[in-house]
Amino acid sequence: MQQDEDLAISSHSGLPAVIRRKSFFESLQERLPHGASHLFGVLASLALFGIAAYILANTLSHVRFADVAEALTATSGGQIFAALFFTILSYVALTGYDVSALRQIRHYSPYRVTALASFASYAISFNLGFPIVTGAAVRYWIYSRIGMSALQVANLTVITGVTFWLGMTAVVGFTLVKAAGSLAALDGLPTPLHTAIGVVILAMVAGYGAWVALEPRRIRLRGHVLEMPGVGSTVEQLAVGVADLCAASAVLYMLLPAGVDLDYTAFLAVYVLACILGVVSHAPGGIGVFEATMLHALPGASQESVLASLLLFRVVYYFLPFIVALATLGADEGARRWGALRDAVARIIEERT
Repeated sequence: MQQDEDLAISSHSGLPAVIRRKSFFESLQERLPHGASHLFGVLASLALFGIAAYILANTLSHVRFADVAEALTATSGGQIFAALFFTILSYVALTGYDVSALRQIRHYSPYRVTALASFASYAISFNLGFPIVTGAAVRYWIYSRIGMSALQVANLTVITGVTFWLGMTAVVGFTLVKAAGSLAALDGLPTPLHTAIGVVILAMVAGYGAWVALEPRRIRLRGHVLEMPGVGSTVEQLAVGVADLCAASAVLYMLLPAGVDLDYTAFLAVYVLACILGVVSHAPGGIGVFEATMLHALPGASQESVLASLLLFRVVYYFLPFIVALATLGADEGARRWGALRDAVARIIEERT
């Protein structure tokens, strides 16, 4: 028996339709004026971005950019190499999002196609923002070659989003428990409070796993029903999401100056918080919001040296993959067109001989 599905089951035999009970949030949304929830979300994002912009501007007003340049030149080649290595690991882990989602929607794709679609969609959407639009557009451009419909690409995009947030939530819960003492010294809140919040978050992740394990679950997406991943796929998604976040955070951690007195687990908690705020703000790549959070949170080093690390992080993790993605897409499209032209010429020659 499937409960809480957003479906109405009708019958031609005259029996009444079976309508599911509406949730509290759906009932509340129906009572609000049309578009009110969307407007509230936009205003909340703008408010968050405005606060972050104010904090960042206030911080930069006290920064000596000569010191930032000096900190940039002080970054060692070993740090840059390590950051590039973890960047590659992160983007390889990101392909796991699409691999898991494709298995969920029961559509086969060669890994080279999956890797291209995943890498290009993330590298471009991280820089341009609006991942639901930009990421889905890049995915559809590539996956349509292997017969995927727009609806299947939309479903895949939703599942990869679930994977991202599942990994994010699990990492937040784990780091709050594991690094409770370090985080308490950082924000001044009691250590038991961090532990309690972390336990609650991990319990929520476990509860979600139990929820999808009991029976098949479905959600309604713009008039279409999407089957949620089962417990096996959920564990797989959880592992992929955690691997991606750990690798991505390691990129910045490798670039930090020696004066940052924070162990990796506590740093991971700060990094994920900055990422969440950046995503909620809807700024491309969380730019501004992410930097303001990290500058405010990281202890024990000058803001000039931390800002230099953040600038390098933007270049290594965002800008370089963006350039590589554009070049790869251009080369792939050129190869496809050349292949089509070569086949057409071959057919013409064959017909005339």
